[in-house]
Amino acid sequence: MKFLDQAKIYVKSGDGGDGVVAFRREKYIEFGGPDGGNGGRGGDIIFEAVDNLNTLIDFRYTQHFRARKGGNGAGSDRTGAAAETVVIKVPIGTQIFDEDRETMLGDLDTAGMRLLLCRGGDGGRGNAHYKTSTNRAPRRADKGWPGEERWVWLRLKLIADVGLVGLPNAGKSTFLSTVSAARPKIADYPFTTLHPQLGVVRLSVTEEFVIADIPGLIEGAHEGSGLGDRFLGHVERCAVLLHLIDGTAEDVVESWRTIRHELSEYGGGLAEKPEIIVLNKIDALLPEEIDERRTALEQASGQTVMCMSSVAHMNVDTVLRQLQDYVTRNRAEKAEQEKGEIPAT
Repeated sequence: MKFLDQAKIYVKSGDGGDGVVAFRREKYIEFGGPDGGNGGRGGDIIFEAVDNLNTLIDFRYTQHFRARKGGNGAGSDRTGAAAETVVIKVPIGTQIFDEDRETMLGDLDTAGMRLLLCRGGDGGRGNAHYKTSTNRAPRRADKGWPGEERWVWLRLKLIADVGLVGLPNAGKSTFLSTVSAARPKIADYPFTTLHPQLGVVRLSVTEEFVIADIPGLIEGAHEGSGLGDRFLGHVERCAVLLHLIDGTAEDVVESWRTIRHELSEYGGGLAEKPEIIVLNKIDALLPEEIDERRTALEQASGQTVMCMSSVAHMNVDTVLRQLQDYVTRNRAEKAEQEKGEIPAT
């Protein structure tokens, strides 16, 4: 399935049904009177987040969504039928923006969450509604109210617990394929990953988390270099970032600084997220080279640096355990915030 994380669609709710002018004309009833019914309500447009979707590819082929008009009223005070609601199903993590691409209308980040985007028009009044003691035969009936219409942008931000970042060929796809059932493309040239990949890591029956692998960043990504930074939005919701650094690179400190600069320039709170720095591909290094490069990274970053080899499966379990600890703490904090025991930050 092709991955698509942005789409522009047109939505329109249904118009209200028309009221009618009608009079009772029944045999043996001396006095008739107005009995025109009201029109029915037009259909609404509702967005719903569902579990079984992870791309917006469906909206490339279906870009217009229109709800039906409400039914017209009828004689004998019969109200027109209300039109059915159109429910548009989107992946969890979908944000809905106005046509200007800046005004957010909704953020569907929970399964089952719904957003009423366009409300259907009300039905028009029939002439029975205007009957009074002084106006016993009104011939007025209203048209239904028009529905709402607009163009909106859908932007998907994947829901993951851990975000993989690093320069191209840092070993992110190899790590993802090693620890999960995901099968991303792996090759010995940069930019083999062209769109985000998700993988589920299960450490035990009760412990699991989701990893998001995004295309590698290069210097100037925030200005559009390489594949740019458009995919960084998929790790904005992560609890922790796993920063993989190619241990065979000439300057591992410069590699770390390049990614940190791009995260800072992108914004979105990524630079403030917890970060686990891992020196990867240590199976291709001598012990003294590993110590030298790890020490240089620790001095530059001011935090402990872990060493790992995804191919040789060296220290992979240790890295996963630390990731699980971060994710578990983050979930516990969110649960406390939802209960209102601690204020949300």
